[in-house]
Amino acid sequence: MPKQFLDILGVGKSFIRSTFERFLPIIPPENFLVVTSESYKGLTLEHLPELNESQILCEPLRRNTAPCIAYATYHIKAKCPDANIVVTPSDHLITNEAEFQRIISDGLSFVAGDSSLLTIGIKPSRPETGYGYIQIDTTGKVGDTDKVKTFTEKPNIELAKMLVNSGEFVWNSGIFLWSVKGIVDAFERYLPEIKNRFDEGAQYFATDKESEFINELYPGCPSISIDYGVMEKADNVYVRQADFGWSDVGTWGSLYAYSHKDELGNAVTHNNAILHNCKGNIVNLPQGKVAVVEGLDGYLVVDTDSSLLICKIENEQSIRNYVEDVKYRFGEEYL
Repeated sequence: MPKQFLDILGVGKSFIRSTFERFLPIIPPENFLVVTSESYKGLTLEHLPELNESQILCEPLRRNTAPCIAYATYHIKAKCPDANIVVTPSDHLITNEAEFQRIISDGLSFVAGDSSLLTIGIKPSRPETGYGYIQIDTTGKVGDTDKVKTFTEKPNIELAKMLVNSGEFVWNSGIFLWSVKGIVDAFERYLPEIKNRFDEGAQYFATDKESEFINELYPGCPSISIDYGVMEKADNVYVRQADFGWSDVGTWGSLYAYSHKDELGNAVTHNNAILHNCKGNIVNLPQGKVAVVEGLDGYLVVDTDSSLLICKIENEQSIRNYVEDVKYRFGEEYL
């Protein structure tokens, strides 16, 4: 099961539920959309009962973030062409939600009626190899918002230290804000091969023919990220620096930093594991299951209803390879 649907921190709610509730003070429930796969539609509605089925957009297959964002944009455009959009992952940890809501509200005002593309940059607290970086161009400052100079993909530790020490870089949060017009114009300029495909069926969006069109369209879309396809190429990209206790828990290491730990540095969700001679581990078990662990140092232990992962925390970058192995050998139902 994807971690978006797990209560990894043991706070009584999943990440996707926390994300939804974080936005509720500034965005009404009827304005939410979730883009996922058909296999997770029911689970999404279970975690977000305030939404209806029409608010869950199902991709027939994965094509990275650019087609995903195009899909949501064209759906929104069909219903409200003057809308402003926030794009966010559903597995982020935010500890200062009031500050987060202020930054997002300011950002929506910044992009309203404009073609600017805005991203949220997080002031780095350490050299981190699991995040991308954004270089700030202070000569293009507009109020509290800076022009983006460059994007840097996830660096090695030596480069990460240089970026942080320079004072010119922030972490790339993967949170984007823009108007419908702004992102459609960007697709037209930088990813016309995607825009042209969606234009062919523009009349089908927000109708009962949308899913059929998407199922025909999607396999032919290039698999490309919005960062690489648009943000790294556009000349109207801005960044708002923020400090609201952010962590992309796409890395277990970042999750570990925010987890409650025992005197030996073990982080155990739901407190349902008995540890002997263990230190520096992350143990995540579903409620209703108990484990006894002995002799592990620096390991990640994650158990779900259908699968169990045990690996060194330092090797977590290999997890995506393990996921592909499981998918190939046993099928997606074990992910």
